[in-house]
Amino acid sequence: MPAYEEDLSEFARYDAQVLGISTDTLPSIKAWAKSMGGISYPLLSDFWPHGLTALKYGVLRAEGFTERALFIVDKQGKIRYIDVHPIGDQPKNSVLFEELKKIQA
Repeated sequence: MPAYEEDLSEFARYDAQVLGISTDTLPSIKAWAKSMGGISYPLLSDFWPHGLTALKYGVLRAEGFTERALFIVDKQGKIRYIDVHPIGDQPKNSVLFEELKKIQA
């Protein structure tokens, strides 16, 4: 998540809004963001009803937490890119910028 923070100006070049979402409670999310040195983009809680958004996006695990997933949603609300990857992995932001270029084209 800090990597997104570092590249916020580049996301802004593509008129993209970065959002984080977790099934954790809002106080937990705020504490986590503080432990990361602060996150300035919106962090959302999908806590109640627990994981409903993650369920609708197909990334809620049976254990009650989510897959590590990235979605690019266009201004019409259409999902244009999905990347579900192992919890410990994070694709390079350059991959996201390439996808954003395709959407703008």
